[in-house]
Amino acid sequence: MNRIFQRFVVLVMLAITLATFVIYFTFSRLFGDPLEQIATRQAAGQIFLLEQYIDLAPSDEWLARLNKVREVSGADMELLPLPAALAALPERRRAALLGGAIVVDVGAKAFYRRVDLRGARYIDSDAEVIHVQRLPIDIGEALGMEAIRFAIVALFLLVPIGWWSRSHWRGLQALSRVADAFGRGDLTARPAPRQTSSIAPLAGRIGDMAERIATLLETRKNLLHAVSHELRTPIARLEFGLELLRTAAADAALEPRLVALEGDVDELKALVNELLSLNKLDHAQAPQGAPFDLAAMLHACADSCAAGLRDTTLEARIGAGDGMVDGDQRLLARAVNNVLGNAAKYAAGRIVLTAARHDAEHWTVVVQDDGPGIPADMRGRVFEPFYRLGREADHAAGGYGLGLAIAQRALQLHGGAIAIEDGAAGTGTAPHGARFVLTIPCRRS
Repeated sequence: MNRIFQRFVVLVMLAITLATFVIYFTFSRLFGDPLEQIATRQAAGQIFLLEQYIDLAPSDEWLARLNKVREVSGADMELLPLPAALAALPERRRAALLGGAIVVDVGAKAFYRRVDLRGARYIDSDAEVIHVQRLPIDIGEALGMEAIRFAIVALFLLVPIGWWSRSHWRGLQALSRVADAFGRGDLTARPAPRQTSSIAPLAGRIGDMAERIATLLETRKNLLHAVSHELRTPIARLEFGLELLRTAAADAALEPRLVALEGDVDELKALVNELLSLNKLDHAQAPQGAPFDLAAMLHACADSCAAGLRDTTLEARIGAGDGMVDGDQRLLARAVNNVLGNAAKYAAGRIVLTAARHDAEHWTVVVQDDGPGIPADMRGRVFEPFYRLGREADHAAGGYGLGLAIAQRALQLHGGAIAIEDGAAGTGTAPHGARFVLTIPCRRS
């Protein structure tokens, strides 16, 4: 049973219950207590005998007829003093009894009525009340009939609602599947409901939105791809020209300028390669790779990073145990290297790489440095392409602001995540350093 129908069931039952109480109190105010009316109908036979047989008797035969009815009736009839009858009734019912009306006591299955108002039946008959008990009153049966009536109404309401909500729920589930597929990178996913479906207008708008997003992403992809490839041609020409200049020039004064130009060309080449890598990851599906040992890969990344450090030390604390991971080893290694490279740029003197099995399904890799750290309000933005904090250290460190974006996308493709946390608990480094936490899923059995 879907959630929409469950909510409709609860709503309808609450509405029927509320309507029942509102109807009861409204009818009680306008026409009297409905339960008393039901009891009066059920006691109609005894009331008929009293009004049409006993009351029509001559005055000297009234008591005789009352006794005859007592003998044949299944109800108990007795005469009570008026004060005793008034004391047995609630205050709001006493005026009706004094006026000569029949007053029904639903709970006691009885009714009261004065013998007469003028004392015409016998001496002091106006001071006595006839009390009829053990009447055939069954309020439970009447209430059961009302409950069945309301249940039938509810059933006839809920059956069409259930049929409609089932169709509606299926359409929403189809939209959810399309949204999930689109979010995973399948830009061709589109909703295709029937034209008679209640969600067809919504599905049409979602399809239009998906089409526009796909067009924008495809345009961005083509632009980056074209620009990157177009840049490679002049870069190759610059390299060729620089090589010719180096071969032809004999002036030692030109050497520093040639070295600077070669550095600029290398920087351009690195930027183009990073752009192509990010563009490829943005449109990639979940990688299908062979299982590999995560601990061994982390050791290799730590050794590679440590080899390029000068005034900074790197300490690796990699836990033992089953570290097999499914995925693209080269891509995950690049993500870890990018995070380590980011730490190496800003560390004051120490980097700590910690890795351990977090639970049965994930490894947690922590990279902590003792550098200036990242402000809390900027931690989400550092994973955006080309974003760098507005401080001199960032520009002096070089780079293009693509390394962390590539690392985040690579981990997401493997079902993992990367986050920046506070503090440096357990690392021995300064508390203001940056702390990157990478979550990597273990190999599925």
